[in-house]
Amino acid sequence: MATNYDRLDAGQRAIVDASVTTYERVRPELKNVTRDVLYTLRDIFKEADVTPLFVTGRTKTVESFRQKISRLDPPAEPGGEPTLKFPDPFRTLNDMVGVRVITKLPSENAVVANLIKRQRQIFDCRGDREKAIGSIESGTYGYSSRHLILRTLQNDAVRAYQAVFNPELPANGSYFFECQIRTIFAHAWSEIEHDIRFKSQDPRAWSPQFDRQFTATAAMLEVVEKEFAELHERYETVVSYWDADGEGGSPLTPDRIREVWLTLLPHVDRKVDDDWGWAAELLAAHGLTETRQLVELLDAERITDVRKALDHRYSPGPDRLLDDLLLWRFGPEHIDLTAEPADADSHPRRDSLLRRLKQIERYRLT
Repeated sequence: MATNYDRLDAGQRAIVDASVTTYERVRPELKNVTRDVLYTLRDIFKEADVTPLFVTGRTKTVESFRQKISRLDPPAEPGGEPTLKFPDPFRTLNDMVGVRVITKLPSENAVVANLIKRQRQIFDCRGDREKAIGSIESGTYGYSSRHLILRTLQNDAVRAYQAVFNPELPANGSYFFECQIRTIFAHAWSEIEHDIRFKSQDPRAWSPQFDRQFTATAAMLEVVEKEFAELHERYETVVSYWDADGEGGSPLTPDRIREVWLTLLPHVDRKVDDDWGWAAELLAAHGLTETRQLVELLDAERITDVRKALDHRYSPGPDRLLDDLLLWRFGPEHIDLTAEPADADSHPRRDSLLRRLKQIERYRLT
């Protein structure tokens, strides 16, 4: 199978061979540069609010370097000859040293990028862009990856590399390298896609169906990422509800009760209006006036027990389920505080609560 290098003419091959020879000579020092920037980035995240899944780096292999600098640009004019895309790779290539920061959620990509860009005493950011095969603007799907082009500042490992590369020039410790930031889902997709689409052993072994499948999987991964992002946001919200000195101590207004309910029990929402004043009154009758107290009441195991005990003929809405949860927890006290007096001429609520309380008591005996 013909490679990029095999397609070169004699003059182009001579230029590439000379660059490869130089790269073979300096690559050991470039590996030290890779190790240095990799450890530096890892140290940055040790004290950061966001913790990437992993930070990894690589120095381009000699063969990968050879194939990349053997790429040709189309002729500048009709009938002309194609030209080398990277005739001076040591000045134009930024990916001989590459670092990847792999995150869990899309929102972390921006946090990671901003944190790195703030390290101005270590790195100078010379490029920042979203690199994707598909984009929102074009209405296509692909993987999203944040690419930073960073320049080291006064770096000793770079000075050692520069001294080997060209001893006649002053070593200033400045070197451009690439830092990719992407989620674990985008990382998995791009690795597989790159192996099949760009590193295929035989470019003839290609089918449009591959493109369709890559597009389909990219779309699915985008949905999965959004679901995980929403799950994480919901988790952070629920955790905050238990903070007695923060969100957990917020008063239970009708709007707050609705917010908590729809966060914890979005599947139990059969109300026909947005009036949650009744819920605030029921809770206040038992002295439940703070967010964390409602969250504690809406315990999943308690809800399961209530459902089993009362064997609802119809799935209860928020009003009925909250009433039953309070009855389960407070028993006769809930009846006395929220129902009609026992000696009232008519007491349908009291009768209903007494009947349901008996069901609860029988269930607890089983």
